[in-house]
Amino acid sequence: MFNGRRLSCPVPKANFELSKNLVDYQHQAKLLIRRLTPGSPSRCSLVAGTHHFHYLLEAGVCYLILAAANFPRQKAFSFLEEVQTQFSGQYANDIFTVSRPYGFIEFDRDLQKLQQKYTDTRVSSNVSQLNVALQDVQRIMIQNIDDVLKRGEALSELDAQANDLSSLSRNYRQDANALNLQSAYTKYLIIIGVVLIILSFLYFRFLCLPGWLEK
Repeated sequence: MFNGRRLSCPVPKANFELSKNLVDYQHQAKLLIRRLTPGSPSRCSLVAGTHHFHYLLEAGVCYLILAAANFPRQKAFSFLEEVQTQFSGQYANDIFTVSRPYGFIEFDRDLQKLQQKYTDTRVSSNVSQLNVALQDVQRIMIQNIDDVLKRGEALSELDAQANDLSSLSRNYRQDANALNLQSAYTKYLIIIGVVLIILSFLYFRFLCLPGWLEK
C-alpha cells in the first residue's frame, strides 16, 4: 500500500469464517491505512476478533496482512520482511511513479509463492530459519484495532477542533486589529476637532474681535 493505493494483493485462501467477515476486515484495513502516519510504529500487530492484522512500514510503503489469531507472529513478520525485500528489490525505482491501484499486480505471483511457503507446514515448520528473531517479535507492539481506529477518529476530531480554534483566533485578531484601527481613527478625529476649536478661538480672538471693537 502506497499513498492509499493498493500496489498488489494476494488471493486469500478459502476460509468460511474469514469470508463471512471479509467485508468488515477490508473496511478495517482501509481505515487503518488512513490512520498510519510517518510517526506510527514501523511494525505492529492489531487484534481484530479471531484474526490479527500485522503490518510493516518501510520507505513509505505499508505491507499489511491478515492472519488467524493462532498464526505465529514470528512467521507473520518474517513473511512481511521477505515480501518487503522482494518487492523493494523489484520495484524500488517505480513505487513513487504509481498512479493507479494495483499498479504492480504482476507481483501477485511472488506473493502466492511466499504465501504457500509460510502456510505449508511441511515447509515452514523450521522456525529457526525465519528472518525475524523471536526476541525482536516480542518487542513489537500489540494493540486492539478498535482502539487504534477510535484514537484516529479522536485525533481527527482534535485536529478539526484545533482548526476551528485557529480560525476563531485568526478572526479575533482581525477584529482586534479593526477595533484598534477604529480607536486610533477616533482618537485622531478628537485631536483634530480640538485643534480646530483652538484655531477657531485664536482666529476669532486675535483677528475678528479687534476689527469689531474698532467699529
